[in-house]
Amino acid sequence: MSRPLLTTKLFIPRPRAGTLVRTRVSDLLDQGAATRLTLVSAQAGFGKTTAIASWIHQRTGPGVVAWVSLDPGDAHPSTFWTYAVTALSTADPDLGAGVLPLLDGPGTTAQPALTELLNRLAELDHDVVLVLDDYHLVDSPAIADGVAFLVSHLPPRAHLVLSTRTDPSLPLSRLRSQGELVEVRAADLRFTDAETSSYLHGAGVDLDPSEAAIVENRTEGWAAAIQLAVLSLQGRADTSTFLADFAGDDRFIVDYLVEEVLGRQPPHVREFLLRTSVLERLTGPLCDAVTGHTGGDDTLQQLERQNLFVIPLDARRRWYRYHHLFADVLRAHAASDQSGAPLAELHARASSWYHLEGQPVPAVRHALAAGDHARAAALMEAAIPDLLRHREEGTIVGWVDALPEHVVTSRPALAMGFIAGLMSNTETSSVPRRLDDLEDVIAGLVHTSASEPDVVVEDPTELGRLPGKIHLYRAAHALVTEDLEGTHRHVALATSLADPDDHPTRAGAWGLSGLAHWRTGDIEATHLCYSRCVDELLEAGHLSDVLGCTTTLADVRITQGRLSDAERTLQEALALTTKTSGVPRGTADMHTGLAGVALERGQLDEAETHLRRAQQLGEGAGLPQHASQVRVTMARTRAARGDVDEALSLLDEAERLYVPDFKPDFRPVHATRARLLIAQGRLADARMWSAIHQVQPDDEPTYLREYEHITLATLLLAENRARGRAGLEEVRSLLSRLRTAAEAAGRHGSLLEIAVLQACAARAAGDHDEAADHLRSAVRVGSPEGLVRPFTDHAVDVPHLVGLLSEQEQRTPWVSTLLAACVPAGAPPARAEGRRPRQPLVDPLSERELEVLRLLASDLSGPELARHLVVSLNTVRTHTRNVYTKLGVSGRRAAVSRARELDLLNRNEI
Repeated sequence: MSRPLLTTKLFIPRPRAGTLVRTRVSDLLDQGAATRLTLVSAQAGFGKTTAIASWIHQRTGPGVVAWVSLDPGDAHPSTFWTYAVTALSTADPDLGAGVLPLLDGPGTTAQPALTELLNRLAELDHDVVLVLDDYHLVDSPAIADGVAFLVSHLPPRAHLVLSTRTDPSLPLSRLRSQGELVEVRAADLRFTDAETSSYLHGAGVDLDPSEAAIVENRTEGWAAAIQLAVLSLQGRADTSTFLADFAGDDRFIVDYLVEEVLGRQPPHVREFLLRTSVLERLTGPLCDAVTGHTGGDDTLQQLERQNLFVIPLDARRRWYRYHHLFADVLRAHAASDQSGAPLAELHARASSWYHLEGQPVPAVRHALAAGDHARAAALMEAAIPDLLRHREEGTIVGWVDALPEHVVTSRPALAMGFIAGLMSNTETSSVPRRLDDLEDVIAGLVHTSASEPDVVVEDPTELGRLPGKIHLYRAAHALVTEDLEGTHRHVALATSLADPDDHPTRAGAWGLSGLAHWRTGDIEATHLCYSRCVDELLEAGHLSDVLGCTTTLADVRITQGRLSDAERTLQEALALTTKTSGVPRGTADMHTGLAGVALERGQLDEAETHLRRAQQLGEGAGLPQHASQVRVTMARTRAARGDVDEALSLLDEAERLYVPDFKPDFRPVHATRARLLIAQGRLADARMWSAIHQVQPDDEPTYLREYEHITLATLLLAENRARGRAGLEEVRSLLSRLRTAAEAAGRHGSLLEIAVLQACAARAAGDHDEAADHLRSAVRVGSPEGLVRPFTDHAVDVPHLVGLLSEQEQRTPWVSTLLAACVPAGAPPARAEGRRPRQPLVDPLSERELEVLRLLASDLSGPELARHLVVSLNTVRTHTRNVYTKLGVSGRRAAVSRARELDLLNRNEI
């Protein structure tokens, strides 16, 4: 989600001056900090938020606290988790890196993001507390599943605090039995006699012990009632009369006390309270718009000074909210107040203010509360294009059922917007029916008149574009249901019906056609369609989408063995990013793509330069797939350097961070891991991979699984070499079928890999002439573009294969280049023996750990260390943790000091 969040929701409330310190409640919360979950559960008015906020501000131990004040608008999982992760990132910037992109994308689920978040939490050397206030407002099965997963896997230094009016749908019994739950309930939050007396005295209300006991008994320690009682008692002479009337059940007491408090306010303050009670959040200008008066800022500050149940939401005192219980009662009074403005009118004023402020979501909410469906529909219709652009499909989906069906069908553009939101959120079951209904409405307009009174057309131009969009989303639905023929049919109709200047529709149609061709392996058609898609997106000004399509165009050219074209495509797109302000999303993807091209050419230094640039730009400059893809490219670079263990660790991260989308996963991370396992000689693990993913030698070759089948062929050859087992005919048959398919589709990059493997298989079978022929074929394909990687992947075999060529062939510059490239890159050269540090350690540091240790002695930050080493921040942390463990220290300074004591570092070393 790229739209800015409401930062006031991340503000930790500050206790008011004079807030009673309740040591026994804080002690309970301290106990909770040693468990996974603290549940603060009680009805409104028991002081849950105040108790937690006071505890936080009293804490003196190390660690950080993240806070989210939830509201009903956060009930969609993507919104909920985006706020939670952003809050954690605000408290500790390292926690959000790589996690937020996993929540950004159509139909994404929370689990990959939560898995990555948990891994990052596990690496912390300090405590972190996440507080979710008013959790009951968002509790739903979709969110509860994610919270349960988070709680079940929280590492020891991470703690969750839930403040709620009702018990959440979580496995509380299991957590109790495990000792991982501390509960703070209404009984714990009730004020004791002593606390009630202290609070009354601190508020300037001095009662004798018997009178204080009446307040405590009548309120039963209920914080909100005690506070209301104080407001009623302040400055009152007839204390005994008031206390005599002060009786009844909880709700009666609150109603009675609020009436008392309201009755004691000047008329203008009472009017302000009642009229602004319709607002979830308060700020001066908004209050002025709703009340019809001025001075809202001053009134809010006055209310805060008088402790009239307003809670500041930011440090600058610009935004406030009423205490929930107080707001509930105020709304009830406002609804029955015959002298005031009707609630619907107040909501309408709020809706207008938010609309003018460019905040469509609360504008819609208040329009719906006002019962003005026509206005709400108009606001939705205007907001949906921007929401789709910012990938806030969840908001649109939340509106789908908020309007009567006849209102939606009367607005064709709105109905189309709902369809777009549902498709983007992968909630497709109702889409065909909605498209049929929309088509009927448009047909009715054609046969009658565009001025049909039952149909609202805000923009006649948009109405003319709907037929093309209908077929665009029919094509999308066909693609989702694997109806590729239907996809192409509806794409053709969409492009024929779309106006020449309807660039988004035309771009979407070409993109869907490209995806359909991609799934069948027709990558030249894929490239053609995506090129047209890019042209339309450029006309529409959607640069980030252009960059996303560019990664596909480059992938296609790499598969075709056309590295120069891939490089040019990426560089041209990268040049576009310099013509805009800021750094567009997708810029980092261009550098990762260029690193991939450099890897294919064996240019490791060049690849690392681009990877460093991608890291420097940060996760925010990457598209949803970037977090995974950049780690895959890092892993391939580390493997090419000879550090397979570090490469495997990076691939583990990449797999966790992978975000599925409409694009086919034609180079799955698990297959790349299998290739590295084979390179390490871990053939049993690689064989298990083939069994888990059902990759078999007698499979029918398809483009979508071509990468996996080439990996399988590599495994079969390695097993033959290791154990001399039979099976060469099996692998040679597989390779022959793969080659036929790759040749037919012009996938020359794949063809080169297959030819090298065929040469290895023929040589293993003793057929040296055929091996030489296959090698010649590979050399011919790879030479024009400088494709080195398919040869270096088989560096052990290539020198033997070259020996099968004629002497003249062996002396050609390209073959000489390949032979040089197949010399193992390995790790950086070891130090001369005289300078190599002796390590008086039980478990000596590896070369990589020594390198990390030297960098720890510098001023480089964690992200800078990662960029220097061309690895992820997570990998740096793993190495750092290993260094600390082996040196027996717990921090960076101590590690450097200990290393110098052991003569592992020179004083002059970085």
